[in-house]
Amino acid sequence: MATAATDFLDGLSPEQRQQATLPFDGDERMRWHFVPTQQFPRKGLPIKAMTEPQRKLAHGLLEAGLSARGYLTATAIMDLETVLKALEKRGRMIRDPELYFFSVFGTPSAKGPWGWRVEGHHVSLHFTIVNGTAVAASPSFFGSNPAEVREGPKKGLRILGKEEDTARELLLALDESQRATAVIADVAPNEIVTGTAAEVDPLSPVGLTASAMTSEQRDLLMQIIDVYTSYMADDARAERMTELREAGIDKIAFAWSGEAERGKKHYYRIQGPTFLIEYDNSQNDGNHVHTVWRDFDGDFGRDLLREHVQAVAH
Repeated sequence: MATAATDFLDGLSPEQRQQATLPFDGDERMRWHFVPTQQFPRKGLPIKAMTEPQRKLAHGLLEAGLSARGYLTATAIMDLETVLKALEKRGRMIRDPELYFFSVFGTPSAKGPWGWRVEGHHVSLHFTIVNGTAVAASPSFFGSNPAEVREGPKKGLRILGKEEDTARELLLALDESQRATAVIADVAPNEIVTGTAAEVDPLSPVGLTASAMTSEQRDLLMQIIDVYTSYMADDARAERMTELREAGIDKIAFAWSGEAERGKKHYYRIQGPTFLIEYDNSQNDGNHVHTVWRDFDGDFGRDLLREHVQAVAH
């Protein structure tokens, strides 16, 4: 990843490099959002300001941080801005697939900490790297508007369809008693509950825990989690799954709000001792998805940085 980031920076002009490079220890690294840039001005270098060779280097960095599936999903969400622009016609928001900003925090290196981010409407990906091998990849946000394209050349496209379908499959696999525990509200919230806080604590312990599920239902629960972890590069994914299992799969809880029928407003969350997944599809009459993965101790690499400081001190 350090090589890809260095190649990206080396391909920029001095002025562009200054725009793309930010201090690692500054507040900006933990300032994030998923709304259009018109609503949340961003730092970094936008794709719009890059030459074609520079864009290839930026995409090389994105590919280095994600799996093939993650990269394809991120770029598909960016491309969806053109669909949204056509649907809204003369809407008040600027919809532009080139308004995604790349930022590098600190100096890419095999020693010490550094990080990078790519962010724009419905994409907010954050990477913290310590000593070349330890990688934190959260917060991680993907969204999709529309959730399902219902007209035009891309009719039927559901970029985040797996996130919805696998969760609904689990909900419908529960018996009446289990569902009474898993469904925590009849109405879905209007947004992901944790918002864009730099640090989040576990939410209230509600929903149905894996310990109260059958083996088949637990398998479905793990399939949902796999949908989210499969966006990550192999090493980061393996590390995350190890942490999840060591903390205890039986302690992971699944909670649902809203209606069960596809196309209706709904929300779910999956919370374990170390992590939280939130999925909300309540805007635009249930056709506008927001998803996020948060690590309670590891967002923006807090746990890795703490270990690094302790190691240096000794």
